[in-house]
Amino acid sequence: MTTEVKRLIRIRVEKGARFKRDGFGKKRQLSDSWRKPRGQHSKQREQKKAKGALPKPGFGSPVAVRGMHPSGYFDVLVSSTKELEGLDPTTQAVRIAAKVGKRKRMAIQDQAITAGLRVLNARVVKAAKKPVKVKPVKKDEEEKEKVEKKPALSKGKAAPKKELKKAPAKPKAEPKTEPEAALADKAEKAEKAEKAEKPKKAPAKKDKALPTAEKTEKPKKTTARKAPAKKAAAKPKAEKTAEAKPKAAAKPKAKTTKSGVKKNE
Repeated sequence: MTTEVKRLIRIRVEKGARFKRDGFGKKRQLSDSWRKPRGQHSKQREQKKAKGALPKPGFGSPVAVRGMHPSGYFDVLVSSTKELEGLDPTTQAVRIAAKVGKRKRMAIQDQAITAGLRVLNARVVKAAKKPVKVKPVKKDEEEKEKVEKKPALSKGKAAPKKELKKAPAKPKAEPKTEPEAALADKAEKAEKAEKAEKPKKAPAKKDKALPTAEKTEKPKKTTARKAPAKKAAAKPKAEKTAEAKPKAAAKPKAKTTKSGVKKNE
């Protein structure tokens, strides 16, 4: 769009007037589209102030810009792909008719863009999503899922016990080199030889250890027996005194007859 066209479009906007019908704001059934006022006492017909202007020469737009779109193109109404033939992309733009369907609109729009024409009312048509079929879940399957879920919860509760029983994983031994392997073999052989010698010496050590244990235990037994020995020595004295008294105080018992008379022996 040249600078001259831009200037003329700006003049058209500043100079243009919107002519509205008289009384369109008083009644709801009246539109604002222009109608010539013919009333005998119409203030708009008499051109009173603030009643709206009448169309007159001087309100028109420049001839070079008359009917031009603000973008600087003359729009052409198109309803099929055949009507795109012979259009000039430098001065003309395409306007797709409103009654055209989705599929046809996309075809016209794609062909116009490939030809270099501008589409004034282009639309982004979204691809229709296919409906996803949901299978009805049967009651038996629902019950099975519930049964399966319950043991899963019980296992989850008992999981900490299993974790306690599990021993920590031993770290894997690194591969030994040749000198290390030889040293390890020697150490193992030495340990085996020591283990073979230990069982022979073990019984001798145990025999020696037994008397020491007995010696240490004997004095403990004597000390424990001394206390009851004193008590045993004290008890016979009391028994002797008890036995002596009945011998000293022994008296002949008097016999009684059936009549109750006592008889001396």
